[in-house]
Amino acid sequence: MKLLALCLALLATVPAYADPAKWLKEVTTYEAADAKKAPAKGGIVFIGSSSIRLWKTLKEDFPKHNVIGRGIGGSQIEDSVYYADRLIFPYEPRLVVLYAGGNDINAGKTADQVVADFEAFVAKVRSKLPNTEIAYISIAGNPKRWAQVETIKEANRRIEEITKKEKGLKFIDTFSKMMGPDGTPKPDIFVADQLHMNPKGYAIWTEVVTPFLGKPDEKAVEAKTGAN
Repeated sequence: MKLLALCLALLATVPAYADPAKWLKEVTTYEAADAKKAPAKGGIVFIGSSSIRLWKTLKEDFPKHNVIGRGIGGSQIEDSVYYADRLIFPYEPRLVVLYAGGNDINAGKTADQVVADFEAFVAKVRSKLPNTEIAYISIAGNPKRWAQVETIKEANRRIEEITKKEKGLKFIDTFSKMMGPDGTPKPDIFVADQLHMNPKGYAIWTEVVTPFLGKPDEKAVEAKTGAN
């Protein structure tokens, strides 16, 4: 009985890992849109959790680049690993921008596990696209999950260290730009749920992310000019 109780106790502390199958509907929706009009290859794929999915102004915010939004709300890094074959590889991007990790920590994962999942993501992308660069947007500090901030900081710190050591990896520090003078999240950059960003928050991200996207995409600029 004591052994059974111990096993049950251990199971209760196991983090809730991602279940890629539950995102299949969203993935097939993206694929259906591609079947009607596929994005040009060689652009920039933004992938990750809800902060990517809810970035409705992505194309307007980066008009000089061919950006492709493939976020899945609620997803973890390992979901992006699992669906890379369908949400990254078909576009043969020159750059992949990943934002994920917050849901992982909220589900109980440690900084060690988040870092390991990031490394798995890099390995997966490199397995098919060895020359594609990868940029990681730091996990955000938000009011709703502020109790997790130390784990968030640790995961960010260690992932940044990895990006400094390996060619083709970039770390985009949005965390510090989202903090106020007192070191806590700026109160006016979030929607009512205190988790997701409003346009002011995305304006910060746009300013910080832009320098990491590289040279303008001539086709994207031509398309923008032609639409005016």
